[in-house]
Parts: sequence; C-alpha cells; structure tokens
Amino acid sequence: MADDIQSLRHILATSRVIAFVGLSADWYRPSYFAAKYMLEHGYTIIPVNPRHAQILGHKCYRSLKDVAQECALKVDIVDCFRRSEDIPPICDDAIAMGAKVLWQQLGVMNMEAARKAEAAGLRSVLDRCVKIEHARLFGGLNWVGVNTRVISAKRPHWLPY
Repeated sequence: MADDIQSLRHILATSRVIAFVGLSADWYRPSYFAAKYMLEHGYTIIPVNPRHAQILGHKCYRSLKDVAQECALKVDIVDCFRRSEDIPPICDDAIAMGAKVLWQQLGVMNMEAARKAEAAGLRSVLDRCVKIEHARLFGGLNWVGVNTRVISAKRPHWLPY
C-alpha cells in the first residue's frame, strides 16, 4: 500500500488526470470539494456519475468503462467515493483501463480490491483523501498550524502549474 509520505508525494507529483468515481454535483459534498480543489491546483478531473451530464464544467461519464471508451485522456488515478463493498468492480475497470493508482477515499477500505490492484501493477491508497494529502504535502497546510507529520529544513518543491 502506498501510504508513506514519499509514495504519496510521488503519486500526486506524477499523476495529473483523476477520475472521480461517485463525484457529487452538490457543492457541499466532500467529493465535490475534493474535485474542485484538485481542479484548481492544475489537475484534470473526469467526473464519473451516471446521474449527471456535467459536473464542475466537465462531461460526466456513466462508468469507468465509458471513460475508457469515450475519453481521449489517459487516467492516472481512479479516486473512489463509493462504499467499500462497491470497490471490486471499480478496481477491475481501473485495471482494464490501465490506470496507475486505485485511490480509496476516507472511510473506504476494501483490502481485497487493494491487493488485486497491486497484483495488477497499480499503486493502491486506502482511507485517505486526495485533497487532504495534496494540501498536506504540497499546499501549505502546515502554515495554518496543522501537524502534517512532515519535518524538513527545506522549502517544499511546488508542483509546476
């Protein structure tokens, strides 16, 4: 599992396209806030939710299979805002589309899917928020007094936006 600081930093520094599975169109939902944050920090988002045609100004796809068939972009991270029991078929689709990372959000932990993803060559992140990790490692979250568990005498290297 990619849960150490170097692994998370590498994933977020080298991955630019994120498919948000279960992204909500409601501005007050955590998935919307996370996707908006990542979009504002230079990432490309691909909304995946069968109930909407568009979220945050981007075409919304019904499933990851539709993303693989219809979208010209190569997905780096599949970010899962679904229940833990819904993750295995999402994992299968992430493997089939050639994603680099299966990211399970806070409260989402399907170990079987994580092991399957890693066996297929994907990195796996469990029970972490992509927005929080980006802010912790790159976004200056420590400037407002949050203990980021990152101790360094060096200034952070900012991502090229």
